[in-house]
Amino acid sequence: MLSEYDVIIVGGGGSGLAAALRALEKGASVLVLEKQSQLGGTTGMAIGSFTANGTSMQREAGINDSADAHEEDAGKFAIPEIENHSNNELRRFFLGQTAETLEWLRAMGLFFHGPNPEPPNRVPRMHNIVPNAKAYIAAFQSQIMKRKGTIVCSAPVLELMSDGKQITGVVASIDGERKVISAKRGVVLAAGDYANAPEIISRFKGHQFKAIEGVNPKACGDGHLLAEQVGAMLLNMDITYGPELRFVPPPGDPFEQLLPTSGLLAKLMGRLVPYLPQTLINWRIKRLLLTWQHPENSLFDDGAILVNSEGRRFCNEKDSPQREIAISEQPGKAAYILLDQRIAAHYSQWPHFISTAPKIAYAYVNDYLKLRPDVSGEAPSLEELARQRNLNFTNLGESVEQFNQYIVGEKSDPCGRTGDTHPLTGNRWVLLGPAKAYFTTTEGGVAINQRLQALDESENPIPGLYAIGCNGMGGQVLWGHGLHIAWAITSGRLVGEFLGNSE
Repeated sequence: MLSEYDVIIVGGGGSGLAAALRALEKGASVLVLEKQSQLGGTTGMAIGSFTANGTSMQREAGINDSADAHEEDAGKFAIPEIENHSNNELRRFFLGQTAETLEWLRAMGLFFHGPNPEPPNRVPRMHNIVPNAKAYIAAFQSQIMKRKGTIVCSAPVLELMSDGKQITGVVASIDGERKVISAKRGVVLAAGDYANAPEIISRFKGHQFKAIEGVNPKACGDGHLLAEQVGAMLLNMDITYGPELRFVPPPGDPFEQLLPTSGLLAKLMGRLVPYLPQTLINWRIKRLLLTWQHPENSLFDDGAILVNSEGRRFCNEKDSPQREIAISEQPGKAAYILLDQRIAAHYSQWPHFISTAPKIAYAYVNDYLKLRPDVSGEAPSLEELARQRNLNFTNLGESVEQFNQYIVGEKSDPCGRTGDTHPLTGNRWVLLGPAKAYFTTTEGGVAINQRLQALDESENPIPGLYAIGCNGMGGQVLWGHGLHIAWAITSGRLVGEFLGNSE
């Protein structure tokens, strides 16, 4: 490893690897420093939707689209109180670059299916990678190594170096030693979000959210803190996707993927994917869906209740985010969703699903019982169900009895629910869980311009410092499937192009 490179990239997820590859393609020397022992970040955990407009795949499907229309629709996903904080000018700029990014990815041999619809998008824009987002990571890594880029894992960046005028490099811990490495053209922050950074969450969003975990346990906000230490302005740090209820990952490797994504087998499977039986693809996609997607809030509107590991109700299940805050305060930060015979039957067929990746797959009660027995169980009696799932039957029975007394008007609900009309009863009971409250991703990030330069509190560029992906959100609100991955890879491609073209 050298002591000087044209470009140093902090983070080996989707945005960082995209930046590294594009800078290498433009002739720059590149070093990627990844804190974890393997590449991927949050991108490597995702299903992999890439939402874009004006693409060749849209045109082949007879779809006319534009960045202006996409920007208008992108503003419809978040509630107005959140959307009003969005940097729409930067978002429109980004959306205007997505088609070129998608073609760049397809030219690497990555395969997408779609485009798929996702309302309120007026036309189908969701391009879904096969097999999943880990394919991005494998493709980037392969191309970076071919172009002799340098990747070092287990190498946290401790601080940014400055000569008083500009950022000149980094100090990193490599093999247990502090190493100073210089960057001739710039340092790019691509270290992911802060969904699992309790101190950052507490500082910007509120202490009551501090105990809620991030979906990616390694998303600790390192890039945000590095930027802040050298005077960068942070925007929208209180805006998060979530907290929301999600089932805990399955035992074993939590990053289970659809197909292998490296080596000869991966290449062979990639070529075979279009010819595999659709039933096999659907089964594996549904398996991933049950791992990562959240149960629908409509479960509680239709009468389901939450209990903790002791079998006790503890919150108004319809009141989010207070529901998620309450879950984080329970033993093990866990809860279980109880369905009776009526609710279980209701969520066994379209259009009443427990979880979904829109237009990709839908999961019902029997899907969970078959594919996720670790987080589901059924029995003909409440007592047998409690025994199966190791819950206190006395407490569970009291929880159901108290709920039913509220339904028939004998008492008000002790947890404050109103509007329910059906008691919990029958000879089929289903328990889903454990589930936890998680932050999925965070919208806060470094203020940037359209060259991905980090800005200070006076909105002036900090020479030599760039921020992309979740580090460089720039005030955008990117809700809806596929926008975060599209931004990560597009911002990485663009910053790599800018820095690769530097003299």
